[in-house]
Amino acid sequence: MRKHNVVVLDRDGTIVVDRHYLADPDALEFETGAEAGLSKMVAMGLRLVVITNQSGVARGLLSLARLEEIHSRFEQMLHLIDVQLDAIYFCPHGPGDECECRKPRLGLMKRAAAELEFDMSQAIVIGDKSSDIEFGANAGATTMLVRKPDAPATAMRPAPTYIVENLVQAADIIGNQLD
Repeated sequence: MRKHNVVVLDRDGTIVVDRHYLADPDALEFETGAEAGLSKMVAMGLRLVVITNQSGVARGLLSLARLEEIHSRFEQMLHLIDVQLDAIYFCPHGPGDECECRKPRLGLMKRAAAELEFDMSQAIVIGDKSSDIEFGANAGATTMLVRKPDAPATAMRPAPTYIVENLVQAADIIGNQLD
């Protein structure tokens, strides 16, 4: 049995293009390499979980019903490439709400770990923002930052375990280095 068998992924900017408060299911589009990377992860027998901050709900930019439509469309897109998620968890609160479920806090990670029966510290957390990396580090997990081509190379604290260009490169590292 492999040490790492759960990958916790951010949604926007990691799997799908970040549309800055996405409110239209038809605007969902995979990031470059996302389809192939997710397929590789599934082929390796990895379980995939999405944990995403969705403050657009708290900001009144989309309703919970609309978010459900977006996630339904998202899962349809994944189904078309034979990728199934174990679950999607989201925080609908704003940054100032001081909730326990908003990344980098661990409320949703603890819930996912309990419901899906995995050790948080054995997960791999992949995201495109410092809050994703801090979230993974708070859980004691291996972290991967999906670096955007136009993003400046700045020192991030905590530093990610790996920096990748896309989910294909992340899958390759998982397959080659994290068994």
